[in-house]
Amino acid sequence: MSKRDCYEVLGLERGASAEEIKKAYRTLAKKYHPDFNKDDGGAEKKFTEIKEAYDVISDPQKREQYDRFGHQAGFNGNAGGFAGFGGGGFGGIEDIFEQFFGGMGGRRRPSGPEQGNHLRYDLDIILEEAYRGVTKNIKIPRTEICSECKGSRAKAGTRPETCPSCGGSGQQQFARNTPFGRFMSAQPCVGCRGEGTTIKEPCPTCSAQGRVVRERKIEVKIPAGIEDGSRLRISGEGEAGLRGGPPGDLYVVVMIHQHKKFQRQGSDLVLEVPISISQAALGVEMEVPTLDGTTGLRIPEGTQHGTIYRLKGYGMPHLRGSGKGDLRVKVKLNVPKRLDPRQKELLLEFARLSGEEAGLENKGFIDRMKDAFSSG
Repeated sequence: MSKRDCYEVLGLERGASAEEIKKAYRTLAKKYHPDFNKDDGGAEKKFTEIKEAYDVISDPQKREQYDRFGHQAGFNGNAGGFAGFGGGGFGGIEDIFEQFFGGMGGRRRPSGPEQGNHLRYDLDIILEEAYRGVTKNIKIPRTEICSECKGSRAKAGTRPETCPSCGGSGQQQFARNTPFGRFMSAQPCVGCRGEGTTIKEPCPTCSAQGRVVRERKIEVKIPAGIEDGSRLRISGEGEAGLRGGPPGDLYVVVMIHQHKKFQRQGSDLVLEVPISISQAALGVEMEVPTLDGTTGLRIPEGTQHGTIYRLKGYGMPHLRGSGKGDLRVKVKLNVPKRLDPRQKELLLEFARLSGEEAGLENKGFIDRMKDAFSSG
């Protein structure tokens, strides 16, 4: 089944910047996340497609290969993203000999234990969850050892047998006459495909693969104070290994949604608080929001627009260490757009007492110049 273009999936042009890619992914991931679309059966499939596309073009190396070769380069469809690429041309002296003589010593498939692939899962949380810490249950598709054959690939009660063609070596020797002389070469055994064993009765559950794909629910503990983009490693929760090898790991990348009120800067939080002209001039005691509720703040008289007041210990918890950052409250002067007649009268009186000119009803510059010359 053909796959859609990664840029098309994310609604981007091919020249999109890294920031545009990240922004598009966050928007679409939030829109189609299964947790937010439990009644939509197609949301999970759409979310998986979006995440696969992001895994490819968010990685500079994978993106470069994808831009050159497209999906034919090797898109494995797992949470890990790209599977790898095949190269063209000659890669070295061994490749040259293989082109002319069929190989130099042969290339046998790995026969020893091999670790399973690592997996990646992007987890969206809100700032309050990052503040307090949270435990999330996620679902991931992954390959696991077949429970029927225990990874042997043979039907229960049977065992793989030594390949009669190669005697278990996984290789077959060939002699070739070439213009350069007679050469011996070794190639992977055709009978066992280089594995050294054959399966007479394949396991019906895994079709002699030794592994099956299953969806697993995994508990992820998010520590308080975690930062956006942090990566949590969960050992052994990746894909199953081959030939008795250990499983890979699961890497959970935490993405924190922007908050409506608070802006995060490291362990500090920044909050804008609007105050009126009279509050700035006369001072005020007020309640300001925090991630734990509210706290009191005293704004002294004569406060200027943009002044920042620091509330100790009301920021984010320090991820490595004790205590918390600070809450920085930035004062934003809120100038009224409309005044009733009485308010306007009082402000004009204040301006007069301050020796200021204010109000559009006052004489303009030209009129004041005329008055100055006429009085002279």
